[in-house]
Amino acid sequence: MRLCNFVNGQWSKPLHGQYRNIVNPATGEALWDVPQSSREDLNLAVAAAKSSFSSWRLVPAPKRGEMLFRVGQMLLERKAELAAMMTQEMGKVLLEAEGDVQEGIDMAFYMAGEGRRSFGQTTPSELPNKFSMTIRDPIGVAGIITPWNFPMAIPTWKIFPAIVMGNTVVFKPASETPRLAYELVKILEEAGVPGGVVNLVFGSGSEIGEALIRHPDVALISFTGSNETGRHVAKVTGGELKRTSLELGGKNAIIVMDDADLDLAIDGIIWSAFGTTGQRCTACSRLIVQEGIYDTLRERLKERMEKLTLGSGLDKRTDVGPLINKQAVEKVKKYIKIGTDEGARLEMGGTVPQDPALAAGNFFLPTLFTDVSMEMRIAQEEIFGPVLSMIKVKSLQEAIEANNRVTYGLSSSLFTRNVNQAFEAIRDLATGLIYINAGTTGAEIHLPFGGTRGTGNGHRESGTAALDFFSEWKAIYVDYSGRLQRAQIDD
Repeated sequence: MRLCNFVNGQWSKPLHGQYRNIVNPATGEALWDVPQSSREDLNLAVAAAKSSFSSWRLVPAPKRGEMLFRVGQMLLERKAELAAMMTQEMGKVLLEAEGDVQEGIDMAFYMAGEGRRSFGQTTPSELPNKFSMTIRDPIGVAGIITPWNFPMAIPTWKIFPAIVMGNTVVFKPASETPRLAYELVKILEEAGVPGGVVNLVFGSGSEIGEALIRHPDVALISFTGSNETGRHVAKVTGGELKRTSLELGGKNAIIVMDDADLDLAIDGIIWSAFGTTGQRCTACSRLIVQEGIYDTLRERLKERMEKLTLGSGLDKRTDVGPLINKQAVEKVKKYIKIGTDEGARLEMGGTVPQDPALAAGNFFLPTLFTDVSMEMRIAQEEIFGPVLSMIKVKSLQEAIEANNRVTYGLSSSLFTRNVNQAFEAIRDLATGLIYINAGTTGAEIHLPFGGTRGTGNGHRESGTAALDFFSEWKAIYVDYSGRLQRAQIDD
């Protein structure tokens, strides 16, 4: 099967006819071919989005929302089918893939409701016989660039608030996971979103992504990806004064105090560190443990890790699927060497599995380092794989210091039965997401999602906070006094 771009309401081949084959990361099986588009393809998509903006912005917002209600219903009806496709091309286990699609469903219904909300404010004027209010306005063409690890959830976080606010979209998904982008745009088309409102262009970051962030007719960029690429996007778009949202990496920690429920903590650690094979921006890669339970937690965690089953995500017995590609495997291997060279103790894993049945896939054993200090690279740098580093601390204050001593600030977690400690952590943990007695993952779409410091540039996705990025505020003054009134001058 060869996928197509979607430009101005038409499915089309790339102008230069180049494609790339997508393979199943668990088996190496060839799946489908994705276009490797050119800048000419991208220019056509931007032109279509620009042309459609003038009419789409005038469609009543409740009507835009009704289209998203239909999208949500169609996603719900196709949830199992879409999840299976996702597991094939990305590798995450089927249960997680279903959760990924469910986030898209939830976002469709939530943002559909914003078509009838998107509230402004009315406020008293300081002058008599004068009315004041605020309203939201769409901005223009939104460039959407998404990663491979959540190929349904993250595109919907961006596209749905963009279009319900009246913007048009040019969507460049990750090259590794094109099928879910293709299916999502097909559903938007079937739901009645007019041609040109959402345009899909497949291609590389260096070609299509670069052209998108530099295009003069693209008014705003929403990007999720690596810190390195995000810095480049910020540099380019900052020079053009484009509105830009960056959602970048994480080096997230779970803190476990001596009084914690260890059964619950271990469940949260296993899910956060090894779910999606550690390939989540919210994955737990640091385990900060109070010294009184450090040894007990280490041994119990190793027992649970030994029971994890690797394999194809389509097999319901599988706990941990493959990494996305061979390059990811090599990156994890590099960090295993870094950790051992730094003096950390490799307790478990640290290599690819020896099972011949897994040889064709990109598998890596769940890995545990102990005796890790806060300064080690494995405790500072994002690995994006199934690698967990244990750090010993004496107190909650030391744990919070360890949590905050990284360049990222996305997600953090604390396991404790002490309510005083919980609220101290809520106050002092320097991350955009904080979980008490839960792991570092599991964001709900009606709350803002995003982080501090190296994790992003201050914007948030999901919830009503997403609407602020995809709209401009207008302040409106209506003077019905019949005379000129000058604010701050006339009493």
